[in-house]
Amino acid sequence: MDELQIYTRLDEIFQSVFDEDGIKLTPELSAKDVDGWDSLTHIRFILTIEKAFKIKFSTSEIGKLENVGDLVALIKMRN
Repeated sequence: MDELQIYTRLDEIFQSVFDEDGIKLTPELSAKDVDGWDSLTHIRFILTIEKAFKIKFSTSEIGKLENVGDLVALIKMRN
């Protein structure tokens, strides 16, 4: 799976979890840039990603994520 496919899938997940159409996913996008991205939403977002990509992240992997670019790199590494 290439980065474009990952971003496309993440965009669908993002729209579903955050119910926000106006946000463009970029590698630099982080939780502080999105209204409503709190700890509970973050958990829901990660669980939805794990299910969609059929992968499981460790707590330490999740803790190291700083932005969408880091998330894409992690997903790409796992697929």
